[in-house]
Amino acid sequence: MRRLQAKEEERAKRRRKEKTPQKKQRTGIRQYLREVRQELKKVAWPSRQELTTYTVVVFSVTTVLTLVIFGMDWVFNRGVFWVIEQLT
Repeated sequence: MRRLQAKEEERAKRRRKEKTPQKKQRTGIRQYLREVRQELKKVAWPSRQELTTYTVVVFSVTTVLTLVIFGMDWVFNRGVFWVIEQLT
């Protein structure tokens, strides 16, 4: 039983040792900027028309949601004051 426990402890130590991340060497600023540039070349950038369309959609949805929340706030505010007036 003790041998089995010792083996299990040894395995656990090895697993913990394997899980600890090794420190990686830092790359220089030039290498970093080169890699960033390479990755940005891979990005599928939207066209001007798509960008305009997305912008209009975002502003429209934001405006509609703002009006809905404002309306709900106004209705709840009036409702609460009405209930308070009825109770007094």
